[in-house]
Amino acid sequence: MDFRTLLLIFLALCPAFSAQTVEDTELMIDTSVRIAWTDDNYICATIDWWPKEKCNYKQCPWDLASIINLDLSHPFLENAIRAFKGLRLRLGGSLQDQVIYDVGNLKSSCHPFTKQKDGLFGFSKGCLHMHRWDELNNLFKKTGALVTFGLNALYGRRRINRHAWGGNWDSSNARDFMKYTVAKGYQIHSWEFGNELSGQGIGASVNAVQYGKDVIHLHNLIDQVYKKFDQRPLLLAPGGFYSPEWFSKLLEVSGPGIVNVLTHHIYNLGPGSEGSKLVDKILNPQYLNKISDTFGNLTQTIKMKGPWASAWVGESGGAYNSGGPNVSNAFVDSFWYLDQLGIAAKHHTKVYCRQTLIGGNYGLLDTSTFVPNPDYYSALLWHRLMGKEVLHISSKASPYLRSYAHCTKDRAGVTLLLINLSNQIQYGVNIQSSAYTSLQVGKKKNHKKSSFVHGLKETVSWVGSKSSDVTLYREEYHLTPEGGNLQSRTMLLNGKPLQLTETGDIPSLSPVLENIKSPISVAPLSIKFIVFPNFNSPSCR
Repeated sequence: MDFRTLLLIFLALCPAFSAQTVEDTELMIDTSVRIAWTDDNYICATIDWWPKEKCNYKQCPWDLASIINLDLSHPFLENAIRAFKGLRLRLGGSLQDQVIYDVGNLKSSCHPFTKQKDGLFGFSKGCLHMHRWDELNNLFKKTGALVTFGLNALYGRRRINRHAWGGNWDSSNARDFMKYTVAKGYQIHSWEFGNELSGQGIGASVNAVQYGKDVIHLHNLIDQVYKKFDQRPLLLAPGGFYSPEWFSKLLEVSGPGIVNVLTHHIYNLGPGSEGSKLVDKILNPQYLNKISDTFGNLTQTIKMKGPWASAWVGESGGAYNSGGPNVSNAFVDSFWYLDQLGIAAKHHTKVYCRQTLIGGNYGLLDTSTFVPNPDYYSALLWHRLMGKEVLHISSKASPYLRSYAHCTKDRAGVTLLLINLSNQIQYGVNIQSSAYTSLQVGKKKNHKKSSFVHGLKETVSWVGSKSSDVTLYREEYHLTPEGGNLQSRTMLLNGKPLQLTETGDIPSLSPVLENIKSPISVAPLSIKFIVFPNFNSPSCR
């Protein structure tokens, strides 16, 4: 065999060799104190107003997924919401500021959305009939959903120029709608005022001073409508892209205790038409890190101007204009989505709303079949495993290994999320703890660096066991794409495809149990949740 043939064989085998590269690294989890905390129901999804005529890039991916025409009786839809046992749903989107509520004494007629060349976003005003509102609330009650409803904040205003709208908000239609909602006994967790009207606006904008005055008016309206209730819905605003000056002015004008939650939107991957460029951005750790500045700056705005308010991501779909086909609805998107959830939680975000539950290319459910896309299972695993207490991680790893730690949801323990963006390196992970405490009464806390496994052995008590050498396990949930194809619509959990059962139920998301002493590894281009049960941490009590 000549040298040239040997060289060709070597080059052909190089990818296989490089894929087997193992890099050992160390993570240190500080279990002594939480650095931030989320709401118990951190995971949220949106349902939008877009009719089937909404099209981008020669595609019309919305079908019948709107608030006004979604099949609310579809069993897959009910099962998908119910699986969260308290999924937040945000009803809103670009067309919400053109919605008229068909109740009370209307000042204008109430018709369905139709294409209109000179209309906002190319559509006419639309209508929400009360029989449809009844149907929606029946679904919410059956599935235990927590509802945020986005109100029409342009009602009664006039267009000043191409984007700017002026005049006072006319609250009469909203008042009648809210009174109807209360009279029917419908539970609304929060009312949000307008959609993407902040700063320069998207399609339309309202001056921050005027908007602040209108928010005070809405606050007073909520007080009036819910005056017989001990607990009143939260007021959310502005549901737009973060603008330091605009957000600060809103808080200054509205004043203490008016706006309960500042909601902002994120589409940091760019337009959905970029195809392979979207994949490149998702797998680029430097690109993913850029959004941290937005989260950090918003945190400072709240601290300086409105410490009474908290921060939510009210809408985030990654790629805008309905998302990227075969990217936003594929396995690869979970690298971006789970990383966003991790970053946002570290920056004191209480709730993160994904655009969408269903609709467009970025739906957690397929728009036509209602079958869950990979990100649905990523969201459900986060919801079930990652508690509200956020822990600090110090990492010596490559930036391609992303790591996040929380107290485990609803039980003792610590949950670690590892995201491997590398297509070549398998990471071997050694986990250390900078603090642990014993279950033994009176034993002093040890705040020195220690083996995470040692901390577990010191702090775990097993009912019915008298031996100190009992075998300890960790739970692993390893996520990979079917066939190794990052753009697969099927996600594997520990090597098995996640698919609905024959009756349309969400499959059980069962872990594999690994001996606590066995090495931890994360394969290239994969995701792993690891639960260390019963780890007793001062910050997780």
